[in-house]
Amino acid sequence: MADLEGLLAARLAAAFEAVAGEPADPVVHRSRHADFQADGALALTRRLGRNPREIAADVVADTDVGDLCSKVEVAGPGFINLTVADDALGRLLTEVAGDGRLGVPRAEHPDRVVVDYSAPNAAKEMHVGHLRSTIIGDAAVRLLEWFGHTVLRENHVGDWGTPFGMLVEHLLDIGEDKAAHELSVGDLDGFYKAARAKFDTDDAFRDRSRRRVVLLQQGDPATRRLWQLLIRESENYFLTVYGRMRVRLTADDFVGENFYNDQLDDVVEELQARRLLRDSEGALCAFPAGFTNRNGDPLPLIVRKSDGGYGYQATDLATIRHRLRELKATRMLYVVGLPQRQHFEMVFEVAREAGWLVPPASAEHVGFGSILGAGGKILRTRAGDSIKLVDLLDEAVSRATAVVAEKNPELDPDEQAAVAPAIGISAVKYADLATDRTRDYTFDWSRLIAHLMRHTQPPFWGGCHALAEIVPVLRKQADTADTTVIIEQAIRLGCSNAPNW
Repeated sequence: MADLEGLLAARLAAAFEAVAGEPADPVVHRSRHADFQADGALALTRRLGRNPREIAADVVADTDVGDLCSKVEVAGPGFINLTVADDALGRLLTEVAGDGRLGVPRAEHPDRVVVDYSAPNAAKEMHVGHLRSTIIGDAAVRLLEWFGHTVLRENHVGDWGTPFGMLVEHLLDIGEDKAAHELSVGDLDGFYKAARAKFDTDDAFRDRSRRRVVLLQQGDPATRRLWQLLIRESENYFLTVYGRMRVRLTADDFVGENFYNDQLDDVVEELQARRLLRDSEGALCAFPAGFTNRNGDPLPLIVRKSDGGYGYQATDLATIRHRLRELKATRMLYVVGLPQRQHFEMVFEVAREAGWLVPPASAEHVGFGSILGAGGKILRTRAGDSIKLVDLLDEAVSRATAVVAEKNPELDPDEQAAVAPAIGISAVKYADLATDRTRDYTFDWSRLIAHLMRHTQPPFWGGCHALAEIVPVLRKQADTADTTVIIEQAIRLGCSNAPNW
């Protein structure tokens, strides 16, 4: 099914071609002054040597949109304003209602898409900094799947590195049973802070922790078993949070940094074979084209550190190589904060120079801004700590519970308890998705809950509600309905343009 904007553009394109003597874009878009507006006449002024209002008038005279529009008029310097007729909207809505996909076509050439999002750190609680990646990534996954792409969800968990030496030693100090209990009830931060406090103040513990890291890296069975206990309990905690947020990440989607450890040496060998690595103060570095520091010197991407170890840069190179070669990805989305933009651009460029990332395959950094508090700084607790994500969700449910009780006193307590989590957590997700992805935004509880309860959402959110409410009605009436049934104009325009969302 063609969308309304597309139908109008096709009709106007024929008229513009007749007037211009060659194909011309009518430039149709939504307008505040009418339902739609076409600006194409302005672009033809120089080519035809005529006044744009005269061009627009000729186009209107030659346009056949009587079955779609109740009014077509020239305005301003040469705009064409189009007001859609009620009966046309009724016909299109009836057609949408009978389509299980609401008029949204599947992708003509589906991709195999890897979406990298959320990425918490094992043995640490998720905090508000993980909110945007999780919400935006999940929305991207749902949209890509709806359009018919094959989507591989990848949760790149931080499950490796020197901190795990102290965590395993702390686990041994307090005993496996107690450690498992602390982790299973979600007290990951308490466990981590206790280990860190001993590492910072106890020389003997610090030495044991460093030796334990070496054992872990060497694959010592006993150490690895304890490390796996930490990872397993951490993943169970993450899944609980995802369940509350109704995020589609599952246990099968966890792919930690440890997964790529055995591939790092091969990555170095390949890059050396292609002469892409150079020694820089004892470290092996790639210098991707186009990246320089403030002095104009080439900017390094450290692949192997001077002590022979590997950092996250090498892991990210192994990750993109694996996704292209083994997962056969044709498109990769990395949903990570904007401060990491340069890092990912450098990784992508090295992957191109290595011959891994070649067309038609593509990699994109889906960056996003930060969540700010009232003072315009990163949202934190009063003590300056990161806000735990579960605490944010609990607060959302608590506030929603109060609003539901006030606005819907007729609901019994059980109904209120069932509705409040959906409203509160949906409000948190809405606040994020309703904001420009690339901008920082200020988290405001009172405004957030009030907007959701008063239904004062922007057009996209209102359009979603319109579809949910009106489509079932139209489906019931599809065979007999009078297509001129009156539905509020703005809602119907939103529904008729669902394919453009």
